[in-house]
Order: sequence, then C-alpha cells, then structure tokens
Amino acid sequence: MQQQDSYATLKALGITLPSVAAPAAAYVMCVQSGNTVFVSGHLAKKDGKPWVGKLGDSMTTEEGRAAARAVAIDLLATLHAHLGDLNRVKRIVKVMSLVNSAPDYTEQHLVTNGASDMFLAVFGEGGRHARSAFGVAQIPLGACVEIEIIAEVG
Repeated sequence: MQQQDSYATLKALGITLPSVAAPAAAYVMCVQSGNTVFVSGHLAKKDGKPWVGKLGDSMTTEEGRAAARAVAIDLLATLHAHLGDLNRVKRIVKVMSLVNSAPDYTEQHLVTNGASDMFLAVFGEGGRHARSAFGVAQIPLGACVEIEIIAEVG
C-alpha cells in the first residue's frame, strides 16, 4: 500500500489543521501502546463551539455528515500533535461514531461517512478502516456527533 503525503492532500483540500483542544475531564487526548494510537472521542464543533443538534429532528443527514467531517479534521489535528508527523500514520484501523439521534432516525452510517471519506482522502488506502456507527439519545454538551479512532503508526 503506497503512502501519500497527508499534508499535501490536506493543502489540496484547502484544510488547515486547527489547534488541539485540551481534555475536558480526567483523560488524555491520545494513548499510544506500541504502534497503536487510541484517540479519545472528539465532539463536533462549529465556529469553535459544540455543534449542537439531533439528527432526524433539528439536523439533516447532510448537516450531520458535515459535522462528522469536521470531527475527522479535529482528530487529524490531535494525531498530528501527538505524532509530530501525520505521514507516520500507516492506517486508520477503527472509527467509532456516536450520532445524537431522534428515536426513529436510521442514517447514522451516512452521517459517519463524512469522517470515513476524510480519512480515505487523506491517507488513501491507509484510511480504509473498520467502523461502528451508533445512534444515541444524547452526547455531552448536546453535540450532534462524537467520533473516536484507533490508528496504526510507524
């Protein structure tokens, strides 16, 4: 699997990595064990504040997809801060997505595609991952989406 330059891809997509937020409670943003990095869940943000909403109620699937894409960018910023170089990422192994959902909403997988597509764009085949997408009754601060990842690094 040929690795592409993650930073060149981000630049071509017009993406500048944001500053990394500090943990909001008694946890760390990343834990590395060997070549595996576990990145804590990140909430969707819009204009620097939690992106509040409930899919199937106050938000559309497309809005949720955009929120998941924004979370993926924040996750990339955290990986960059932890590793010092995103090109060390060999593979995004696992994505777990929590979608703040109305009781009858069933498009969590389509929302999560916003993040999955970003990882594929940035890492090519190394961005292809296993995934879970869950609908939940609520997410901290009323955020619409929370995503965590596991990455293999070299």
